[in-house]
Amino acid sequence: MSKSYRLPDYAEYHFSWKEGAVAALEGVFVVAMTGYFFYQSWVACFLLLPVFVLFMKEKKKDLARKRRQELSVQFKDLVLALCANVKAGYSIENALRESYRDVELLYGADSPICLEARHMIRGLENNVILEKLLYDLGVRSRLPDIMQFADVFLIAKRSGGNLTEILEKTAGVIEQKIETDKEIQLMISAKKMEQKIMNMVPFLIVFYIGTTSRGFFDVLYHNLVGVAVMTVCLLFYGAAYRISKRIVEIEV
Repeated sequence: MSKSYRLPDYAEYHFSWKEGAVAALEGVFVVAMTGYFFYQSWVACFLLLPVFVLFMKEKKKDLARKRRQELSVQFKDLVLALCANVKAGYSIENALRESYRDVELLYGADSPICLEARHMIRGLENNVILEKLLYDLGVRSRLPDIMQFADVFLIAKRSGGNLTEILEKTAGVIEQKIETDKEIQLMISAKKMEQKIMNMVPFLIVFYIGTTSRGFFDVLYHNLVGVAVMTVCLLFYGAAYRISKRIVEIEV
């Protein structure tokens, strides 16, 4: 567990080299498609660089959200492992060390929860109290479940409450919440697919009409009035995209 690491802020996301390259290619494709279908001009692609920047920001937000969801599931398993080890007679500090081995087998040493567990173990070795380490994780993760667990854990430690029972109840609440979220995501999965298809429909319609009836849209390109009309259409499309995405992004 001596591997060096940098603790992440889970509200932010930094691309790996591969992720950055793939996202950049996707962004270039989006900009090129937008420039062609709305303006039929390569010059417009350079003027649409803000679209590329927004795309990259949205990509980071999506990946950050996915990482937080993974951390929530993994944290639940860490709490369950803690509960089992405390029941087996370990102190909470030694139970954490044993629980690290359990989650490492489940998710691998490079998983977010293993990174955090290593940080907690190292903190305990340097006489940092576990309550503070949990609170720090809650702040960085932006996950209410972890923040609430840190608060409850602090109260239980100070008041001498039944730690095993608290761990069991907390794990149960988190697990129920995760299951509810999975059910919701399953219910709206079809709507998400519909949203993705509907986002492509305007481009497909323009492509179809432009291919089957050449010259039909010529009046909208390469003139001031046409550019203004298409810019308004692009703004409406962007607003519709944002609204549809917010509708299907349901978090428990």
